[in-house]
Amino acid sequence: MLLIPELVALLIVANGAPLVLSRILGTRGYPVDCRLQLPDGRRLFGASKTWRGLAVAIVAAAVVAWLFRLGFIFGAVFGAAAMLGDLLSSFVKRRFGLGAGDRALGLDQLPEGLLPNFVAWWWLGVSGWVALLAALIFCVLNIWGSPLLYRLGIRRRPH
Repeated sequence: MLLIPELVALLIVANGAPLVLSRILGTRGYPVDCRLQLPDGRRLFGASKTWRGLAVAIVAAAVVAWLFRLGFIFGAVFGAAAMLGDLLSSFVKRRFGLGAGDRALGLDQLPEGLLPNFVAWWWLGVSGWVALLAALIFCVLNIWGSPLLYRLGIRRRPH
């Protein structure tokens, strides 16, 4: 029971659902950071990290995990961990002076790939190597897939 395809699919769903919903609705929701600026003058996370995106990521991951028979609650926790990793990435990028959408290779992919797979390791008992491989496959797919999604009009930027 490797679960690599399922874990990668859950990562794609959790990280892609907010983007898809934003493209469908054409608007952004209310920002998670409530527009808070830190003493460095930069936002805590940025305008693109919204409560709506957080909610849809968690629900979408929960539904897909349920369909994969991994459990609805596991999927919700997995999706929340993916979004926590995404928020961590955004926080670090803001501290480095990078804007929303600026590329930070590795930083844009690793936290949101590794944190939820840590949950899979702990919750499902998958091998650490399986969890790591799923996160790395997600990172490669994210790096290679973003330009394609941009060309298809799904992403606003090619990275």
